[in-house]
Amino acid sequence: MGAVSSCCESCFHSRKSQSYEPLLLENEREAVADLLQYLENNVDLQRSAALAFAEITEKEVRPVGRDTLDPILFLLSSHDTEVQRAASAALGNLAVNTDNKLLIVKLGGLEPLIRQMLSPNVEVQCNAVGCVTNLATHDDNKTKIAQSGALVPLTRLARSKDMRVQRNATGALLNMTHSDENRQQLVNAGAIPVLVSLLNSQDTDVQYYCTTALSNIAVDAANRKKLAQTEPKLVSSLVQLMDSPSLKVQCQAALALRNLASDEKYQLEIVKADGLSSLLRLLQSAYLPLILSAAACVRNVSIHPQNESPIIESGFLQPLINLLSFKDNEEVQCHAISTLRNLAASSEKNKLAIVKAGAIQSIKELVLEVPMNVQSEMTACIAVLALSDELKGQLLEMGICEVLIPLTNSPSSEVQGNSAAALGNLSSKDGRATSDDYSAFNDVWGQPDGGMHKYLYRFLTSPDATFQHIAVWTIVQLLESNDPQLISNIRSSNILIPNIRQLAATRTSTPTSSIGGTPHSHGSRHSYQDTDTGEGQGEIQLLARRILDFTEGDDDNIMTPSAPPSQLQVGSLAESRAESMMGRDEELRRSVREAFSGGSTGH
Repeated sequence: MGAVSSCCESCFHSRKSQSYEPLLLENEREAVADLLQYLENNVDLQRSAALAFAEITEKEVRPVGRDTLDPILFLLSSHDTEVQRAASAALGNLAVNTDNKLLIVKLGGLEPLIRQMLSPNVEVQCNAVGCVTNLATHDDNKTKIAQSGALVPLTRLARSKDMRVQRNATGALLNMTHSDENRQQLVNAGAIPVLVSLLNSQDTDVQYYCTTALSNIAVDAANRKKLAQTEPKLVSSLVQLMDSPSLKVQCQAALALRNLASDEKYQLEIVKADGLSSLLRLLQSAYLPLILSAAACVRNVSIHPQNESPIIESGFLQPLINLLSFKDNEEVQCHAISTLRNLAASSEKNKLAIVKAGAIQSIKELVLEVPMNVQSEMTACIAVLALSDELKGQLLEMGICEVLIPLTNSPSSEVQGNSAAALGNLSSKDGRATSDDYSAFNDVWGQPDGGMHKYLYRFLTSPDATFQHIAVWTIVQLLESNDPQLISNIRSSNILIPNIRQLAATRTSTPTSSIGGTPHSHGSRHSYQDTDTGEGQGEIQLLARRILDFTEGDDDNIMTPSAPPSQLQVGSLAESRAESMMGRDEELRRSVREAFSGGSTGH
């Protein structure tokens, strides 16, 4: 996961690191050196020195050198509780500074801090854990802390009855969840049940640290499996936290559920635990981090086919469609359209509901202006909806081809392929009737941007066999319409027919594209990617010959539909749905951090 922004600066005051003169003046350093000669066996002097360091560092934090840290580390090893308390307070104050964090660990500060975490004195525990928490905010220290043996006492102290100790310990555990290796060591140290139990804490900071730590831990598939086996109340606790009075806890609870929802079990469990009602509320918030986290979570939950109808019935369609125009954040738009695409994947009823709610109108208005990633998702969604025979005519009447055709010439191969797949699906109709109206394709034959004519030419002449396949397949569908104008347009084209002849004469051996990541149907209909290997290249030749048989035959020749008519699907359902969000984890966490405007997100 991404690095946490200083999530827990302990029970010490926060300070900005600046460039200062050495903490101790020359005469003061000499005095300290002289003092150390007497410290070893004089507890009163140790107390005075430790308190002096604590008071100085309480007022002002500066980058310091070994000449300052060595006396403090010496005092830290004292057997006297008062000396321990003051020395660890001084060290924790100094550990706010970035340079000091590294030097403290380099000089061996972890070992005495771990000993003090085991102290029976709560004040010593609090200061020692707070110092480790500060040290753990630096990436270079995290692995060293994990390997030092600090995780077991930190996990134990997270259960402390003293809230200060508990906050510092859970903050330290959170700071240790940002690498695979450290997360695994945390799990081995027994942190999971402790973090889950503390989700019910009455302290907002503890809730936040634990929720965020669990969210980070849930990134790993093995950890999700362990959570599923050992923590049956995890989802219900996180669902409850989405209604927390704290906005940052709500946000992190949704993100934790989002990470858990990378697995089918959790996708179903979130719905079963009534998580949809809270997610819908967050989705309609005016606060960007909440919108972003809820949209990401709903997208993952929508991956499971059994969740499609419950999400629609819970009232998500209109809010999702409204978010398509959320120009302040590209990720929100991507999550919203991807969710709509998932919801349309397996149900004709859901496809109709999505179109009725106004999704196509919104997409048509926005798709040419949105960022390329959003265009890819939007065109994929259209391709899904265009699989519906009941909707094809309606989509054509709405003028969707007018925006799809320009996008077949996009700089993005995904956008090109998705747009072409949508056009192909619109051109195909199972159980074709003679009354089917194909005039919409005639209307866009030459315009916009060269129309269907130029788009088909570009794909026929593409070096990509997948694009060639789309083009010949779509031309077959248009000819099968038996629309006289379309047939005439194709027959009379001096740029299509020569290239079709070339494809018919030579079996292609060109590379294929990878236009995956866009689910379209749970059914068994053919996809152009089902045969994009050698077999698919052979099919290009067969389709090209079929076109020539028709276009170069008698004028009154009628082309009979293929059996069964194919449907173009972009990629496979398994690839795209399983893609969920994990490939975009870092971008999401960065967006949430930015949306918090510098506040701690723990992600």
